Amino acid sequence: QMRLVDSGGDLVQPGGSLRLSCTASGFTMDNYAIDWFRQAPGKEREGVACITASGGMTKYADSVNGRFTISRDNAKNTAYLQMNSLKPEDSGDYYCTAAIGDWACRQLTLKGVHRYFELWGKGTPITVSS
Repeated sequence: QMRLVDSGGDLVQPGGSLRLSCTASGFTMDNYAIDWFRQAPGKEREGVACITASGGMTKYADSVNGRFTISRDNAKNTAYLQMNSLKPEDSGDYYCTAAIGDWACRQLTLKGVHRYFELWGKGTPITVSS
């Protein structure tokens, strides 16, 4: 069974850092683009960062560009999201997802694009608050 397990969420103060992990089981993620989405209460799920299967392309939402870094270690079947300079508006549930094809990266910030992804982690919560 194909699964994604996302983890690493926590309560952190503004300006702090966290690293999220997304580990695949039941399949190898080598051929999959990996995306991170987040969802705040009452808001639509939005794309945050993505990395293509080859790792040759990354893309970020404007709101996190320069603060977040996505990476992957295919040998560990795991992708990461390093989050620095966290702000209260970064709070929410963070989900990783995987899809075949670079479209999953090119369309990251398209409104509603999350509906086209089928495989999701269960989400990991982040609260940025003092």
